[in-house]
Amino acid sequence: MTTRMETNNSNLPLRRDVKALGHILGEILVHHGGTELLDKVEKLRVMAKTLRNQFDKEIYQELKEEIVNLDPPMRNQVIRAFSIYFHLINAAELNHRIRRRREYQLQDDHVVQPASIESALLSLKENKIDEATIQNVLNTLSLELIITAHPTEATKRSVIEIQKRISNILKALDNNMLTKRERKKLEDSLLNEVTILWQTDELRDRKPTVIDEVRNGLYYFDQTFFDVLPDIHQDLEKGLIEQFPDHKWEVPNFLRFGSWIGGDRDGNPNVTPEVTWETLERHRDLAIKKYNEALVDVMKRFSHSITRVNISEELLENVKNDEKIYLTNEKKWPVENEVYRRKLAVIIARLNEVGKSEIGYTSSDELLEDLFLIHRSVNNHQPADRQLKMLEKLIRQVQIFGFHLATLDIRNHSGEHEAAITEILRKVKVTDDYSLLSEEEKIKTLENVLRDPRPVLLLNEDYSKETQQMLQVFTMIKKAHETFGKKSILVYLVSMTEAASDLLEVLVLAKEAGIYRLHADGTVESHLNVAPLLETIDDLTAGPDIMEKLFNMDVYRNHLKIHGDSQEIMLGYSDGSKDGGTLTANWKLYKAQIEIHDMAKRYNIGLKFFHGRGGSLGRGGGPLNRSILSQPVETLGDGVKITEQGEVLSSRYLLEDIAYRSLEQATSTLLEASVNLSEESEQQHIREKAWEVAMEEISAVSLKKYQSLVFEDPGFLTYFTEATPLKEIGEFTIGSRPMKRKNSTRLEDLRAIPWVFAWTQSRQLLPAWYAAGTGLESFASKGEENLKLLQRMYEEWPFFRSTIDNLQMALMKADITTAKEYTDLVNDKDIADRIFGNITNEYEKTKAILLKISGDEELLDHTPNIKESVHHRNPYVDPLNFLQVELIKELRQQEEPNEELLTEVLLTISGIAAGLRNTG
Repeated sequence: MTTRMETNNSNLPLRRDVKALGHILGEILVHHGGTELLDKVEKLRVMAKTLRNQFDKEIYQELKEEIVNLDPPMRNQVIRAFSIYFHLINAAELNHRIRRRREYQLQDDHVVQPASIESALLSLKENKIDEATIQNVLNTLSLELIITAHPTEATKRSVIEIQKRISNILKALDNNMLTKRERKKLEDSLLNEVTILWQTDELRDRKPTVIDEVRNGLYYFDQTFFDVLPDIHQDLEKGLIEQFPDHKWEVPNFLRFGSWIGGDRDGNPNVTPEVTWETLERHRDLAIKKYNEALVDVMKRFSHSITRVNISEELLENVKNDEKIYLTNEKKWPVENEVYRRKLAVIIARLNEVGKSEIGYTSSDELLEDLFLIHRSVNNHQPADRQLKMLEKLIRQVQIFGFHLATLDIRNHSGEHEAAITEILRKVKVTDDYSLLSEEEKIKTLENVLRDPRPVLLLNEDYSKETQQMLQVFTMIKKAHETFGKKSILVYLVSMTEAASDLLEVLVLAKEAGIYRLHADGTVESHLNVAPLLETIDDLTAGPDIMEKLFNMDVYRNHLKIHGDSQEIMLGYSDGSKDGGTLTANWKLYKAQIEIHDMAKRYNIGLKFFHGRGGSLGRGGGPLNRSILSQPVETLGDGVKITEQGEVLSSRYLLEDIAYRSLEQATSTLLEASVNLSEESEQQHIREKAWEVAMEEISAVSLKKYQSLVFEDPGFLTYFTEATPLKEIGEFTIGSRPMKRKNSTRLEDLRAIPWVFAWTQSRQLLPAWYAAGTGLESFASKGEENLKLLQRMYEEWPFFRSTIDNLQMALMKADITTAKEYTDLVNDKDIADRIFGNITNEYEKTKAILLKISGDEELLDHTPNIKESVHHRNPYVDPLNFLQVELIKELRQQEEPNEELLTEVLLTISGIAAGLRNTG
């Protein structure tokens, strides 16, 4: 019987690395600021650590006085010392994650790492799942991960790359076979990297442009995704062959990455059609660059000669013809017997002319045809069980990335489409003011336009600048399909979808650009998926009715038929949480999926839910595989799409080993869950009705508690804007998108990212946990059987377990003692005392009920590695919080802008984000 190795809780090597990096940082502090700087940092560190071990009011006051009395430039250096320390911890933890994975791989064959591809396949085998069932699941398996347009990565690329180099050096130092000379060389390199880190500006000198963000996103494709994605597919195929050798396996390309960067127009005026076009060009350029690199490697190894092997006749004939058409004599491969290299020279020449001349490939399918031609010939002389993995990997890469590299989603706000449609229909006298029509009248008007093959645009008519740009977006999509292929842009997302007309408006705009067409004979063309984004609590509740109304329309069903009767629906975790609190939002999201899924099933329509999760807990964050498991199990068979953003990119995908592990966990989780779903008749237990009834009651109480503070307390907005660094975050050059949808002070118009970021910085983390305790405690207090029910839900229901675990994590990262310091920034002390008292009471209530439900004695007892990491970081975050409060207090008292003070505040923001590994 194969056993699975238990989680290794030994963090001694990690502590060793952190200690060594701390010593190096100490040396650098002395070099740049003398022993005085090191002594000051050490004194603050020891005091903060002592307070964490046992709170002492005198030491607490002494620590605050030390911080208040710090003067620049010492203050600036102290802030940087603590911030740099977190970057070093982050690098050490990245390497330790790789180290733990290698520990499993070094075990004997009877030890298997949990949530690995091997573990999933063993589970299927042990449960006697037949090959046909597994193959059927593979044929429909789909996992799309989307890099979003709001990166929220506080750390500069330069600093991230230094972290990566430090982590790689630590990995090399783990080699027990190093000579003294080799070890000394690596230790010197480590010192140099930490020195460079100290001498690098942590803050960006300007706000990034959209193209800067595109470049940052493409970095991960270049460094990680291009190699890791085909490796996951190949390793799954290899594992299937090992466990089920009697079946001929076909592993489709189920795992893909997409992007919003350069396509997300919602609230970002900087994303113009021109910027989107440049984004698509950069995608193609990188794909071609990566194929070139791979082809050069293949060419080095494919030195086979026709004097040694039998090359297929079809390849020999093809090479002769292609050399005449595509190559000059100077570009031909000079050795005639090396036919593979001759063909590869043709491929490289054609690849480099893509988008430039007629000899370039017009599509990636043509490139695949040439690669398969080589593959068929190689199979004639290569041992059957020893395929040339390099060529197979390249074929898989082309299948996954094409010439578009990553599908770019386009997103815009429903109000923008309505404004454009209103103007267009007024110009042609269809209706005076479309925006004032009832929903039924809007639908009738739009259906009439969509049923008419004739356009409604007046070619010579002047439209407003906004409408012209909206039309240009759809014209650009049409041109992109022709230039980069239809996979370059597949989905158009409608933010703040509140009604069925919001989707029909996009179809009308697509019709005017020729992306959607009704021919005279009644046939329909549709080359763009239209997906609603359901965000607020009200929209989530209305979601099933919105979609059912669309499914009952002939004009919309004809559009869906072109897309295989499949509908994508995006669920927004951020605005729902801001609107109703994290517990209510998560339940409404879960419930909406069940209701929409059940309704769509009646219409024989397949669904793909797109989960708009943020990196932070307040925006639905958490491990990728846990995010998958927490969804209603019946929805997984239609495919899963999830956003990846912020610190998630660097923490999951900076290093190839960690990227592989994260994607392997997601793959194994989705595969097992989907196979279990296909065996649904044997699954008697998915979730119980009593659990849903309980969640409904808990959610209602939680929502009332949340909204009573956030929307009904007249002092809440004052407290939020003054007791957090919200104003100062506005100066933090973190992204190209404005903080607010409109130029207003309304909470509803504030973006979810600064909302979460501000609460995180002040250590209150309110969006990630507030009101959950009241909801859970209210239900549990009604009887012992209710608490037992919650405990069983935690043990048996992945959704509820994930919810409770994320709440525990939020409370662990929050710190009420430190948060209290921020109340000094509130001018009205009555507001400060009332609201902070409310938050404190809710914190204690939430902590108590979570521990009762989970059975833990302390928060995160069930995840000791994460618990230790948070415990280790907290004493070093505290001084930065104290410094931030004092600096903000001083900054806000200035009559004139003070750049030096602002810079120091921004340094604390960057440092706290690195320490908590969370922004927004």
